[in-house]
Amino acid sequence: MPLFDRRLFVAASAGAAMTSLIAAKGLAADVTPEGPGKITGKGPGDFDFLTGEWRIKLRKFDTSGPDGKKERDASATVRRVLNGMGSIEELRNGDGSMWGMGVRVWHPEQKMWADHWTAAQDGVVNSPQLGQFIDGAGIFRMDDTDDGKPVKIKAVWDKITPSSCRWYQIMSRDAGKTWEYGWYMDWTRVA
Repeated sequence: MPLFDRRLFVAASAGAAMTSLIAAKGLAADVTPEGPGKITGKGPGDFDFLTGEWRIKLRKFDTSGPDGKKERDASATVRRVLNGMGSIEELRNGDGSMWGMGVRVWHPEQKMWADHWTAAQDGVVNSPQLGQFIDGAGIFRMDDTDDGKPVKIKAVWDKITPSSCRWYQIMSRDAGKTWEYGWYMDWTRVA
């Protein structure tokens, strides 16, 4: 089953080229999965930092552009729900049209967040990425398939300040030995 475009990454044939591009741009440190780290999230309220209005600069890494990436603008409105046990994000394209919705829900029994994505074009709620906050960053993982082949996906919320944050997603086609960027989003709060 093909992945929705937020979770769709560089094509398999571009993997080696992207690894070189990432290393050349000095981004390799972000691609390396972290060790166990210290759990810093508490559950309810972990996503309060995201509540509000945002401008977003998106980069989708691929080899079709002159420098291996495509950039575009987007915006988002994020609401805190269920007394901090949930967060709902409406993501819009640069022209204001709806792109999709992210829904994050705290699962207290598992002590994990479930991050679901729903695309505006089909309304299908994707299987969640599960995660928690480790060393101050939200780390989410899932196993999925791309063109019928198993892939590991990791998404990270980091560089969190009162006025900005970053979200990126990487994928491994070789059981976590190497990682490729897919999406990279810089969020800036609207004053």
